[in-house]
Amino acid sequence: MKFLAKIYSDAEKIILIQDNLNTHTENSLVKAFGKEKAEKIMKKLEFHFTPKHGSWLNMAEIEISVMETECLNKRRIPDRCTLHREIIAWKNRRNEKKAKINWRFTRGKAKEKFKL
Repeated sequence: MKFLAKIYSDAEKIILIQDNLNTHTENSLVKAFGKEKAEKIMKKLEFHFTPKHGSWLNMAEIEISVMETECLNKRRIPDRCTLHREIIAWKNRRNEKKAKINWRFTRGKAKEKFKL
């Protein structure tokens, strides 16, 4: 976070989207850099946390996988322009169908899978 604040020193705000890991807090910065430096870093940062259960990041990964299967399908795309056109066309088809993710990984299944 210190690195981000330094690199983007001209930015008004740096928005961080992260999971709810216990080290992703202001207290962690205080422990690492001391109160004064942590406060200076925190002035630049704005935290946005993903939901604790069913993170939208998981959903984004699923959508990327669907796009890879439905759109790219292991084809060689010759250039960035073609890739962009293919992805836009796929996105439009998916939006027209109002496709949704069928979230099936429940807490019970997680306990079973990870033997909790």
